[in-house]
Amino acid sequence: MAQTPRSPNADNSMQALKQYGSYILTAILLALAGYFGWTYWQDNHARVDTVAADQYADIQRLNEEVSLAAQNPDLEAEAQTALVDSRTQLNKNIDALVSTHGDSVYAWQALMIKARQQVDSDDFAGAGETLKKALAIDLGDAGLKAITRLRYASTLLASGDADAALAEANNDIPSSFEASQQELLGDIYLAKDDEKAAIRAYNNAWELLRKRQETRAVLALKMEGLGIIPDPISEPTSLIRASVAPEQPLVTENTTESSENGVAGTAPSDSSGNIEN
Repeated sequence: MAQTPRSPNADNSMQALKQYGSYILTAILLALAGYFGWTYWQDNHARVDTVAADQYADIQRLNEEVSLAAQNPDLEAEAQTALVDSRTQLNKNIDALVSTHGDSVYAWQALMIKARQQVDSDDFAGAGETLKKALAIDLGDAGLKAITRLRYASTLLASGDADAALAEANNDIPSSFEASQQELLGDIYLAKDDEKAAIRAYNNAWELLRKRQETRAVLALKMEGLGIIPDPISEPTSLIRASVAPEQPLVTENTTESSENGVAGTAPSDSSGNIEN
């Protein structure tokens, strides 16, 4: 084919390659680096999550063993020593997970386990420090933040710092946790000898529970201790009403009265109420 002035020739192609080749090569390398970098990040992130999950699974198993052993009041000396060692190992495992994956939900869950163990051992100061660490983890979940904050405030109250507990409990939280918040505020006000404020908070909690048709026996006892008899909260309306078959008429034959019993079929009642997480 005859070449025209616009037709590329070998010299022009080589000149263009020399002029723009480095840019083309750089673009290709950047594209490959981005692709492999993204792939590496995905694989590494998944691997890290798997490692954290495995560590948490071990913590959970050890926690169950410790909790089960602690329920036995008649442990022998050897078993008591083993329980202390298990608790020590549990705390070490939790600290190791938090140090390597401190911004993960597994770290949050592990810290909640540690705080529970500390509360069970009456170490409220230690539990407060643990929950403070959990509160600092930003998981982007308002519900988990509320759970942590309320438990932290409860621990502060148990340790005798009612003012700090009040400051924590008064923070804004999602509406689904307001009943627990108000009940905790009642406990705090009662510890501060402010009976009127305690009654007001308990009443607020009870009314919030009434809207959800949820009863809390412990809250009712607290109110009764202050001379308040809370109005009963009706059970949630059953979704399926019981149906009863009509009675069959009596049949009389040859002066002998016989009856055919009807069967009352009652459908199972399914009542559900909101559960505060």
